[in-house]
Amino acid sequence: MRQMRNAIWGVALGAALVAAGCDKGGESAPVATATAAVSAAPPAPAASASAPASASAAPATPDTSIADAENAAKMLRGHHRHHHHGGVAMFIHMAIDSLGVAPEKKAQIEKIQADLHAKMAPSREAGHNVLQVIADGVAAGTIDNAKLDAALAKQAAASAAVHAATTDALNQLHEALSPAERAALVDKVRAHVEVWKKANQEEHGSKEKGSHLAKLTEDLSLTPDQVEKISAALKKDAPPKPDPAALDAHITAFETAFVAEKFDAKTLTTANAANSYVSKNGSARMARFYRIITPLLTPEQRTKLAEHLKERLADPHATK
Repeated sequence: MRQMRNAIWGVALGAALVAAGCDKGGESAPVATATAAVSAAPPAPAASASAPASASAAPATPDTSIADAENAAKMLRGHHRHHHHGGVAMFIHMAIDSLGVAPEKKAQIEKIQADLHAKMAPSREAGHNVLQVIADGVAAGTIDNAKLDAALAKQAAASAAVHAATTDALNQLHEALSPAERAALVDKVRAHVEVWKKANQEEHGSKEKGSHLAKLTEDLSLTPDQVEKISAALKKDAPPKPDPAALDAHITAFETAFVAEKFDAKTLTTANAANSYVSKNGSARMARFYRIITPLLTPEQRTKLAEHLKERLADPHATK
């Protein structure tokens, strides 16, 4: 089961990045597409410590169908739209899934990943509660704003403690990985960040393919009239696009530090601001989306959507 989950996340990450690269258009699209394929593949177990990350990555499997890739990309975007509790530590935890290490290291890396997962438990529980409150509100036809705001505040507080709780696990991870594996990991973390940003910084009310509203239209069979009303409501008084400077600064700092020979996660002073950005902006966007659309759905659609949201509680990396 774990191996299957890891393969799905790897395909999803590569597919989502390919889509992101294609959206950029121009000459950069082929480069982004090639990078995505490398980022999704684990480094070969037999790679030498001195080999560059790109050389140690296995090629993307040619028999993966376009439909499978698109479905995997949708799944990953859906995860990143609904889970913001763990900040960058969650991206690191997810990146480990498709990293691939030598067989003799596998148990050690899985133990470190399990420890990382355990240390994020308070934030994960808080994020779980946010999603549960939203699902319950959607099912009832009205989201309890006071209850949701309280849940969001608890998640923000828990997210602020994630980095301090996970530094020892991150240090152990650095020590256990080879230089090539460290380089591959930071590539995958960067990839997850880009997918998260794409999923959480789209234009409010966008109906473009891959948007949250487009996915909702597909899942709930929204009528054209509903789509137009929801899109207009989401665009009305929409907050300005958030500035990801804090997240970008931390990812750059993490990448630089983690690929170095010596690493101490305690020195990453940019982590708390980045985790706060992910928790605050991702969750605020999600909450606004469901607060606005709930009254515009039929009772049957609300029931179906609530079921989908509760299924999100069992997403990989979001379970207790």
